[in-house]
Amino acid sequence: MKKQIEIRWHGRGGQGAKTAALLLADVAWSTGMYVQGFPEYGPERMGAPITAYNRISEHEIRNHSNIYEPDFVVVVDETLLHTVDVTSGLSPNGGIIINTEHSKEEIVSLLKGYRGKVYTIDARKISMETLGKYFPNSPMLAAIVKVAGIMDTDEFLRQMELSYQHKFAKKPEVIEGNMNALRRALEEVA
Repeated sequence: MKKQIEIRWHGRGGQGAKTAALLLADVAWSTGMYVQGFPEYGPERMGAPITAYNRISEHEIRNHSNIYEPDFVVVVDETLLHTVDVTSGLSPNGGIIINTEHSKEEIVSLLKGYRGKVYTIDARKISMETLGKYFPNSPMLAAIVKVAGIMDTDEFLRQMELSYQHKFAKKPEVIEGNMNALRRALEEVA
C-alpha cells in the first residue's frame, strides 16, 4: 500500500455503501493503520444516490475534508453511471471498481473518457449465491481491498470474520455466507 489511499464510494441508500466504508475503516484500524470512514449525507432515502469515503494511511491523517481526488472509486450500483459523474477527480493512476454483470469493454463508454484501470465484479450474483439476498457491500468491500492492495487478503479475511462475529452475534448463521461472499469477490474481481 502507498502511504495513503483515498476511496470514494457511490451507491444507493440501502445497498450498504456506507456500511462497507465503515467496515473497511474498522478492519484497517484493527491492523494498525490510520483511517477515516464517513458518509456524505443530504436528504437521502432508500434508493437515493449516496456517497461515502475512506482514507487509509500508514501515518496520522490530518485532512478531514471530503475526498475530491480519490485514488479509487467503488460503484455499488451501475445505474449511477448514467446519472452521477463517478469519475470526477479520479486519479488515472488508481482505478474504478463497478458492480456489474457487463464486461469492462461494455462499461468503459459510460466513464466519460476515464483512462485509468477499470475493474468489474458481479456483486449481485455473488451475494445472491452466497447470501440468498442482494447485499452487494461484502463483495465490493473485498474487491477494493484486493484492487487497492490495502492489506494482505488473509489478514483481511481474519479481521472481517472477527468483525462479523461481533456484528452478527445474534445471527451467527449469516457469518458463513458473508465470508463466502468475501472469498468469492477476492477471486472474481477482474
